Amino acid sequence: MPKITREAMRLYAVSDRSWLAPGESLAQAAETLLRSGVTCFQLREKELDRDAFLELARSIKPVCRRYNVPFLINDDVEVALACDADGVHVGQSDESLAQARRQLGPDKIIGVSCHNVAEARAALEGGADYLGCGSVFATDTKQNVTRLPVEELARIRAAVGELPIVAIGGIHEENLPLLRGSGADGVALVSALFAPRDKEAAARQLLALSRQVLSPGEI
Repeated sequence: MPKITREAMRLYAVSDRSWLAPGESLAQAAETLLRSGVTCFQLREKELDRDAFLELARSIKPVCRRYNVPFLINDDVEVALACDADGVHVGQSDESLAQARRQLGPDKIIGVSCHNVAEARAALEGGADYLGCGSVFATDTKQNVTRLPVEELARIRAAVGELPIVAIGGIHEENLPLLRGSGADGVALVSALFAPRDKEAAARQLLALSRQVLSPGEI
């Protein structure tokens, strides 16, 4: 039984509090998004110190539990352990997959950022539970990122078999259809989910589009 399914990649939220409306908490935004169809939630708040990050994580975890959605911590294994998150997501320059697995044990989810087939194969062989592949489009969330063509994403899918893959980087309603046939199981979104005033409508529309574009026949 996999620790995380390909369906959980369908509409994957990556947090960014800078997009919240005045007076809106991240827990409130998470509640709205999860209620509206988000299938996985990653807490990524790079500017917070560890104590503040842990406090925020403890406010988000029960929301994810209510909706039975995987709750993942970006990079920080210590915070993931302290709040008993479902797992972590690590980048190529973050804590190594092997080290994260030693600390978290065999039962936690570990996702790995990959930018090409070689990194994807290494993550698969190292025991990653899913891959975050990008940046598929230009993005303001991360600076100095290399674009990952849709064709390379399809090659990654061919290289890793049934391992769950989420596409990330600059994805929004207008360009999501360009991922058709890419092999991705879903999309990881930041501003497309957190910036809209009507987050419920945005999430429902993006979930429907993800299901339409990345249908079983396409993955």
